[in-house]
Amino acid sequence: MSRDADAPRDDAVDPSPGDSSLGDSAGGSAPGGTPRPSNPDGEGSVRVVGTAHVSEASVREVEATVDEERPDVVAVELDEGRYRQMKGETPDDLDAGDLLRGNTVFQFLAYWMLSYVQTRMGDRFDIEPGAELLAAVETAEDLGISVALVDRDIQTTIQRFWARLSLLEKLRMVGALAFGVTDPRVAGVTFGLVVGLLLGPAIGLFGGAVGITAAVLERVAVGGLAGLVAGYLAVRVADATLGAGGGGAAGGETADGDADGATGLAGLGIGAAVAVAVGATVAVTGIGVAPVAGALSATIVRAVGGLALGLLAGLTVGALAALAIDALGLGMAAGDADEFEGFDPHELTDADVVTAMMEEFRQFSPGGAEALIDERDAYIAHQLVGLRESGYDVVAVVGAGHREGIESYLQSPETLPPMDTLVGTADSGRIPWGKIAAFAISAAFIAFFVLLAMAGVRNEQLLALFAAWFLINGAFAAGLAKLAGARWRSAGVGGAVAWMTSINPLLAPGWFTGYMELRHLTVNVADIGTLNELLSDESRPIRAIVSDMLDVPLFRLIVVVAATNIGSVIASLLFAAYVVPAFAGSLDASITDLMIQGARESARIVWGAVA
Repeated sequence: MSRDADAPRDDAVDPSPGDSSLGDSAGGSAPGGTPRPSNPDGEGSVRVVGTAHVSEASVREVEATVDEERPDVVAVELDEGRYRQMKGETPDDLDAGDLLRGNTVFQFLAYWMLSYVQTRMGDRFDIEPGAELLAAVETAEDLGISVALVDRDIQTTIQRFWARLSLLEKLRMVGALAFGVTDPRVAGVTFGLVVGLLLGPAIGLFGGAVGITAAVLERVAVGGLAGLVAGYLAVRVADATLGAGGGGAAGGETADGDADGATGLAGLGIGAAVAVAVGATVAVTGIGVAPVAGALSATIVRAVGGLALGLLAGLTVGALAALAIDALGLGMAAGDADEFEGFDPHELTDADVVTAMMEEFRQFSPGGAEALIDERDAYIAHQLVGLRESGYDVVAVVGAGHREGIESYLQSPETLPPMDTLVGTADSGRIPWGKIAAFAISAAFIAFFVLLAMAGVRNEQLLALFAAWFLINGAFAAGLAKLAGARWRSAGVGGAVAWMTSINPLLAPGWFTGYMELRHLTVNVADIGTLNELLSDESRPIRAIVSDMLDVPLFRLIVVVAATNIGSVIASLLFAAYVVPAFAGSLDASITDLMIQGARESARIVWGAVA
């Protein structure tokens, strides 16, 4: 009943109608697996059944409709990959190049979020999402009716969906995933750490312009170091103390897991409170600042002070965001039993309700709605029109949100857009400011070294500066990759190429780390279902869930790739904020004067060659 093995993929679809692939049936089909149309010399018919993917009533309606109509073909809103997964077959492994290229990681995050929401709704109403589509297939099989898989490939849909989102919409979606599928406190702290690490170098470099003097950075640096040591010791003591008093098997395995999670969070909370208290005390009073700062170089003091202030600001923002999300009850992982209270899945097939939901989604993202809804309406309609023109009587089972659009195209097939505009990859159509900025940074980096060399800066000094660039990038990229769970060899490869990828907008160190990891991992779309199952288990502590998520190949790969790239970005900021100023202090003239001198020398040489 599955799509023919030789059926073309989306990017090779014939743009003419009627390209839908029919599966073999137990009977009523012509040789080769194609069923005999009821109207070989005329036009067939199409009946569209709009369903809710999380409604038991839709399952019964589909079964009854197929049994009553006995069509030539049952068309379902599935592509080959989702069909095979729904039938319990092994999903296709994901191609390494496709997975690591460009924005694919973020596309999977978008797909994950959409899948997770549907899974949660299915759990709430005690039905497997898409059960009505499986019922349509199984009923057709029992009756010897052929099945047509008429939806667009899910990877094509997600790529086009992601490309159509604006930057703000992408940030909102990734933020919704971060705060929706994890504890808001964990997401807030993680967000704060990332913001702090990026903000710290900027404070060290430009803090003087807003009153953050060297003396302030000195106090904050020593206070931060003291708070870090005190906080670490407090966490160790708290874990030992609370853990020793929290034993007992009376509550069973679930109670023990909850107790472990509560103990861990309590220990971290105590450690954070102690760190802030000690750090603030040292920074305000100045106790011990002079001897500690005297033992450190000015560059280290500025770096640590800037990072400490950046982390403090970032964690404050993250904590406020987490509190707001938690207070408003917007986190999907909050675990409330009545998170969908008042929601009736039967309303998902009501035309007015569906229209209102579609319009709400269009307001959030017009471009995303076009890729996720409108284009798929047209794609499915193309398949159905082709079947109808071939004389087949068809029952099409689709989500209620697609019914109106598909029926409109069936009534006026001439309004269908060409098929080749609905398949393949899509461009956002916007000015690629990110790529422009990346190329500008690359050009500035190369110009920096070239102009300094032309100005007569000694080779030893330039080699020392380049070595610092290589080591800082390598250390941060490899270090964060290893912390994220990468193998030593994978982390080493990512670190070794980080210096080069930092100035090349077409490359990223995380790709290299990811490729090395894929020599030991096999990832497929079933991993998303595994992640959803882990996140739906509200009885386990967060630490255990995160640990198990890192064992899922797809999630581990995404985390490793992201950590490597973030490490390289942080290293580049640290290099610009601290290493370059220190290097400038060792020169006989200012960097600005030297670069101007280098530009003049370069212009003289070029003019001489031309003349």
